[in-house]
Amino acid sequence: MKVQIQNGVPYVNGELVGWADIVVTIAGVPITGITGVEYNDEQQVDPKYGAGRYPVGYGKGRITCTGKITLYHEEVVAIQRQAPSGRLQDIAPFNITVSYLPAQGLPVIDKLRNCLFKKNGRGWSEGDTGKTVDLDLVMSHIEWHNK
Repeated sequence: MKVQIQNGVPYVNGELVGWADIVVTIAGVPITGITGVEYNDEQQVDPKYGAGRYPVGYGKGRITCTGKITLYHEEVVAIQRQAPSGRLQDIAPFNITVSYLPAQGLPVIDKLRNCLFKKNGRGWSEGDTGKTVDLDLVMSHIEWHNK
């Protein structure tokens, strides 16, 4: 018996989204010196109890969003030049757009709203031929999937 999985996802030539299909913009400017991007939101969800041992419902609380981008040192320096004081943390809130643009299929666009850099730092070691910098982000909210 042959089992056929029907998951509703149309694959074109079996190709899925890869890093080369992702475009990240900061304040509307495409960033080429980026090597990584992470973002998530987490919501407080508490079970509410009544009669018996099991929850009778749930209460939802705050949504907390966090993220991180990894950029080459040179890209960070270019962004830092926009800071009035020279500190990344003093740049006014900005938006980051992460666009997933596969060669075939529908684009998906996530928007990270009102971002701020949480820290700024560097670290070099003997023998380094290049350096990436992890920049933690704080944001107000995420608009997921074109919404």
